[in-house]
Amino acid sequence: MASSQPLSNIDSDVASWEFAALSDTGRIRANNEDAIAFDASLGLAILADGMGGYNGGEVASGMAIALLQASFGRWLAHAGRQANGRSIRRALQNGVDEANMAILEAGVANMQLQGMGTTLVLAVFGDDRVVVGHIGDSRCYRLRGNALELLTRDHSLLQEQLDAGALTQEQAALSPHRNLVTRALGIERQVALEMHEHDFQDDDVFLLCSDGLSEMVPAEHICTILLQNLDLSQKATLLVSRANDNGGRDNISVVLARACGLS
Repeated sequence: MASSQPLSNIDSDVASWEFAALSDTGRIRANNEDAIAFDASLGLAILADGMGGYNGGEVASGMAIALLQASFGRWLAHAGRQANGRSIRRALQNGVDEANMAILEAGVANMQLQGMGTTLVLAVFGDDRVVVGHIGDSRCYRLRGNALELLTRDHSLLQEQLDAGALTQEQAALSPHRNLVTRALGIERQVALEMHEHDFQDDDVFLLCSDGLSEMVPAEHICTILLQNLDLSQKATLLVSRANDNGGRDNISVVLARACGLS
């Protein structure tokens, strides 16, 4: 989705979750390989950051979004809203398996799309939990009170080097390998969606973002923007604007979800 206008919606039937989303090409790239979607009726938000030559990245991210949204919608219509966390995680992995094979096979069938793939971060916002899943270096944060917490851990060469103690945070900031992911959708025949369940409180804000935001805007500045007394659409616009002001070297996408009016 390459919209320059924020999307927003409130659906009181989904545990009073408010959503907003925005995607922007940035200042350097010629096209937008990110894709975003949220469906308040499903309590589902998805963000994908595509990669690949020609328009392969756009194709991969678009396929991932469309297929996962359709798959989860079909499953939820059958399972109902009271499905437990284990069932939700199984449904998400099944959807990822289907999307992964579809992207992989499309790349094999079309030489111009060969090697395309996409990162992925998604969240299912329920009445008593949030299930977050990710593949690659697209992230999910949670703002609670005045504190911003990173809920995902990048599947990247840089993160592996940090974990091994081979790099300091200062060295990592200058590493030429910042964008090398170790896990992506559509590259191999099997890929695991890393998933965790999280609690939420009234006024918690969950942020899904591509690395076009997290690489360009420090976490403390993201936190400052999210703490402003603005609606979600305005916050999404400010986040994207700040990334562009800082150079906009990549496509920038954000999806925001806020728990509101919970008893």
